[in-house]
Amino acid sequence: MPNKPLSSAATSGGTGATIPAPTGYPAPNVSTSTAPPPKGTASQGNPAFRMMGLPRLRLPSRNWLIFLSITGSFASAVIYDKYQTRRAREKWCALVSHLPYDHLDTKTMPRRLTIYLAAPPGDGLRTAREHFHDYVKPVLVAAAMDWDVVEGRKEGDVRFKTAERIRKRRKKGGEGEVMTEEEREGLGLVDAMRARAGTREWEGVAGDLVVGRHTWKEYVRGLHEGWLGPVDAPKQPEPENKSDTEAATHTPGVPSLGDAAVKATTTIAAPADPSSNPPDASLDASPSSEAPPSTDSAPPDETKEKEEEKPKTRHPPPYILPLSYPSATPSKALPDLLGPSIGIQLPHILGFRNTFTRIYRFLTRRHLMDSIGRDVAAAVMASHRPYSPDTAAASGQGSVGGGLEQNGVLRHEERDWWKTTYRKREEHEESVWIEEMVLDERIANRMRAFQLTAEDEDRAKRIGDGREKVVKREEEEV
Repeated sequence: MPNKPLSSAATSGGTGATIPAPTGYPAPNVSTSTAPPPKGTASQGNPAFRMMGLPRLRLPSRNWLIFLSITGSFASAVIYDKYQTRRAREKWCALVSHLPYDHLDTKTMPRRLTIYLAAPPGDGLRTAREHFHDYVKPVLVAAAMDWDVVEGRKEGDVRFKTAERIRKRRKKGGEGEVMTEEEREGLGLVDAMRARAGTREWEGVAGDLVVGRHTWKEYVRGLHEGWLGPVDAPKQPEPENKSDTEAATHTPGVPSLGDAAVKATTTIAAPADPSSNPPDASLDASPSSEAPPSTDSAPPDETKEKEEEKPKTRHPPPYILPLSYPSATPSKALPDLLGPSIGIQLPHILGFRNTFTRIYRFLTRRHLMDSIGRDVAAAVMASHRPYSPDTAAASGQGSVGGGLEQNGVLRHEERDWWKTTYRKREEHEESVWIEEMVLDERIANRMRAFQLTAEDEDRAKRIGDGREKVVKREEEEV
């Protein structure tokens, strides 16, 4: 089809003239508008979610993502640790849950353990009590065990109480000075009542649970003091008389303070006749002729106040010192084998610089529960062995303990003790914690340690893995 010629109107250069589009061709898009679309026409999200009434999903900002990731990770770690801690507690409780159903004679006392607790260095007794309630008590309750608690608020309390318990036991056997009738009745009152009722003591293994390294050192010191030391308190040396001391140190020919005092007395008492001296003789005498008052001796009231202000010791001094162990004679009542014992961990660390260590221990308490549960279950099951020589101590890395295993029990906890623990002690304070542990072979060879048997370890592992289910006796009856 030939092109049609343009009209005169199309070729006119007049203003306002329009050029019609050629026929047979589409109109070109001459829109040059670049304005952004209005905000109301933005995407409304997934139409399927919009039809279901769900709001539009958007990612939070960068700061919110950082905050949620940190808090979520920490919360997840805490929840996971609590879950695993509960599983470890249930595992060891299930291992000993059959013991409450064992038959016991009505005239026989149940088995009783002794728990030794002491305030950790730099802290109070409440920390040790909470540790006992969280980790030790659940296993004891699951086994229906009875226990006595020996507590110490200050350094030296456990040492004194442990030794005193042994000394009372020796006094009941007739050792020491002869007691009066009242003392004998007061000491054996409970035993006499049980004997009249026909109640017998537990004849099996008892045992001791010692919580913490600091308590362990006091416990071992108390054992040695109780079995190697005297039953009655040694007599303290009386203070020497001052005049006796002066007479002993007086040198002939040299005037002493006593001579001066006697001379001054005779000088004052010499003018007994008032007529020998004029009445104004004392007024005419010069001040230099009078003896100056003594400033060295303080008034008796101040001396008494100073003696009262001096702090006193919490307990009597030890009946025997570690240096006297080799020359001491053991008690006749010392048994061939002492009751088994075991040290329970008490991790305790203070200080701002140890914040990350404390956070890590807080998030891994499941391992602590598993370790303590194993030790307490071993004590409940009454499986024990003799203490063996410590190879590290025997090779020269040990201390005065003589290369024995007792010297290395919970020794790693000493690195976490607060720095004030190693300060110099006052005259009225004890220093058992910072002193080296001294062991006598006659006592150490009689000590035994709780330890689980291989069969109990395998059974506990099966319970933890879920391969063995412990059914309660009530469920069996139903």
